[in-house]
Amino acid sequence: METTQIKFKRNLILKRIIFLFLLLATFCIIFNFSSQNGIESGNLSKKVTTFIVEIFSKFKTMNSSMKLHYIAKLHPIVRKLAHFSIYTLVGFSIMGFMCTFNIKNKYKVFVSIVIGVIYAVTDEIHQSFTPGRGPSPMDVCIDSLGVLTGIFIMMLFVIFIEAIADWLKR
Repeated sequence: METTQIKFKRNLILKRIIFLFLLLATFCIIFNFSSQNGIESGNLSKKVTTFIVEIFSKFKTMNSSMKLHYIAKLHPIVRKLAHFSIYTLVGFSIMGFMCTFNIKNKYKVFVSIVIGVIYAVTDEIHQSFTPGRGPSPMDVCIDSLGVLTGIFIMMLFVIFIEAIADWLKR
């Protein structure tokens, strides 16, 4: 029969593997998106923007030229939200991984921020070598805000889970 300590260690290792896999998969997705040339990247985000516009009934009754106008206006916002969203997942994954270590929260947060921001910077450098793309300090800022948001969400998640565990012990 397994002891509680062995089960705890197995669960801890499993959590580390899951969060590390999620982080590496997200890094690969970001790298793949950044490898797309300007035309491919623009076409993909325009398809997403068009899909979003088509969902709302307000746009279904509009003529094609008005829809194109709204798509053109919303396209940059969708691109920036994509940056923010995927880097929120980066922050969530890094912080989830860091939470599997018995270190102070301030160090977990610090390491998570540093790794997320370094990846955002290197991603923009990578884009500078991709035809039709270029580095954007604004994107690094948006990515960094996404990382911070992901860290915050993970911290809230951990606090919530710990509160439930404490409540169940009563």
